[in-house]
This record gives sequence, structure tokens and C-alpha cells, in this order.
Amino acid sequence: MKILIAKEQLVGGLQAVQNIVSSRTTLPILSNVLLRAEEGNLILTATDLDVTISAKVKATAKNAGAITLPAKRLNAIVRAVESPELELEVEENICSIEAGSSSFRLHGLSVDEFPTAPKVEGEAITLEQIRLRTMLRYTSYAVSTEETRYVLNGILFSFSDGKLALVATDGRRLALVEESIEAPEGKCIVPSKAINELRKLLGERGNLKLRHTENQATFELIEDGEEDATVHLTTKLIDGTYPNYEQVIPKDGKDKKRTEMNREELLAALKRAEIMTSDKSSSVKLDLSENKLLITANTPEVGEAKESLAVSHEGEEMAIAFNPKYLIDSLQVLEEDEVSLELTDELSPGVLKTSGPFLYVVMPMRMN
Repeated sequence: MKILIAKEQLVGGLQAVQNIVSSRTTLPILSNVLLRAEEGNLILTATDLDVTISAKVKATAKNAGAITLPAKRLNAIVRAVESPELELEVEENICSIEAGSSSFRLHGLSVDEFPTAPKVEGEAITLEQIRLRTMLRYTSYAVSTEETRYVLNGILFSFSDGKLALVATDGRRLALVEESIEAPEGKCIVPSKAINELRKLLGERGNLKLRHTENQATFELIEDGEEDATVHLTTKLIDGTYPNYEQVIPKDGKDKKRTEMNREELLAALKRAEIMTSDKSSSVKLDLSENKLLITANTPEVGEAKESLAVSHEGEEMAIAFNPKYLIDSLQVLEEDEVSLELTDELSPGVLKTSGPFLYVVMPMRMN
């Protein structure tokens, strides 16, 4: 294998794949990145056995071939050299790197030891990268981090009735966002690690193709103007049945009270009130009346904070308490200027909504 490649191309390829490489692994090969040269391209692949990422970058391949090299060390070399071009030549698992006046000999491992990525067959579902990136931003913060509830350690992708719904919950709050899409009906739970990597890879332009089977899914990212995918992310899926999220969403009823408010004003006020909470007392009280919202945080060992906001409130006066973090998490990823909070009573979940196909269900806390 012998290739000539621009530094920025190699940096971009390594950046796409290196985040899943672990230096703490019992299998040394998992600390390496697979480099495979083909006509006009270099394909870089990394895996942790659960998630596999491949990135294709442009290169001049004088000789085809492949090698695996220590990912972190290769990345350090490439970023450190000043030459805009590098020449890589491989002979018997040793890669010679020439970059201007700098030269390196980096020991690698046999390609035969590198795990083979599973091939995911099935019908491809196509959507814009920016649409999925927005949907993931609106939901990923609500994923559970408790290992005992492994089914909730990912985002549910549900294809039904011409819509894609993404759902995340940790049992105390639930985020749901929908987009219209033509796709066969089906469901899969994509784990958090794959979601986090996908969010880094998705751009503002271009499309992606999603294919999934019972236990695997692959996301193929296609840049604007390209026909083939430049990045592939393949992941194991979470095995299990996701809870019936529709049962958690409060139904519309005559007792429901709706409050319209400015998102940024509410977010800023909640952040200020959160300062006066503690681990033992992590709630803020919302007192709603006509055209007014009073936010109060009262913690015996810390002190008290009060702030009032002008709002549009329908229905009778009421009070309810929430963990401010749960409201802040959602408000700070949304983009809309106005949000609405729908409440039934102080013991029932609150529902945060926007003008778009998004809702966020939050369980209340008991008031002192």
C-alpha cells in the first residue's frame, strides 16, 4: 500500500472515526484504525465491537492495500506535521510516513485481526441530515443513564403512519419529536453511544440512508453533490420492548390549563432559581395566575429566590413544582421563541410544547 493524501483529508477522516477508539481495551486491535487504500480513496474504519464507523476520504493510491495503525498516535502525528501533504507506504505491518522534512515509522497490526463490520440489509429510509440532527438534539438529553433500565439507554425510532417519531425517556421525563417521512412501519432502539457519535457526524447539508434489521442498524451519510456515502455508522441495537410512550402523554381534557410564555425568559428565570436549590431540595414552585408566573425556589439550608414573568395563562390559578434541571434541559435545546406549558393539577405530569411536532412530558415534584 502506498498513498499520497492531503493532511486536511486525513485529519477529517480520523476525526470522524477516532472517538469510538478506546486505549483501555483487552483487545489491542480495537485501539487501532483500519486504513484501506483503493482507487482515488482511503477508507478509515474504527470499532468498539458495538459501534463501527467508516469514513471515506480522497487520496491518490499508488498501490492498493490495508493496514491497522494505533489511532491516537497516528492522529497525533498527522496533526503535528506542518506539511500539507503526507505519503504513507506500508510494508509488513510497518507504515512509513513522509511529511515534508518529517518522517516516521509506525508499527501496526495485521488486517486479519480487525473485526469485520456486519452488513445491514434491508430497505433504505432516506431523510435530510439536518432533520435528523435536529430531532436528536430535541430528544437525546432525556435518555436514561441507569444501566438497570437498559431498554431506556437509547432513543426509540418508530416508523408509522407516514411519520418518524423519536422518543427518549428516563422515567421522570419524556421527549417526543415527529417528522413526516415515507418508510415501511417498524421500530428500533438505537443506543446512546451510537446517538452521540451520530450527532457529531451529521451536517447541515446532505442526506442519510438508514437501514435496520432486528439487531443492527446502519446510517449512511451522503454529502451534498455525492452519490455514495462518505461515512457509515453501524451499531448494535438495544434488544427489548420499549414502553408504550403514548400512555404517558396526558390526554386533552376540559381540566387542562395552558400557559404561553417566552422560551428565553423562562429559561433564564429557571437557571437563576436553580442556583438556590440543593441535592436535598431540588424543586422550584411555579405559581400560575392571570398574566403572571411566579417562580420560587426555597431551600432551608441555602435560601430563597423569587421571580415573576409576564405570561398568557388560561384557566384558574394553580401551583406545581418541578425539578428545574428537567425543564432547563429541554428549553435550552429548543429554537422557538414561544413555548406552552399544559397542566392539569399539581400531581399530574406537565407537558411542554412548541408550535412544531414536539412535546416534552415532565413529572412534577411534591410541594413542601
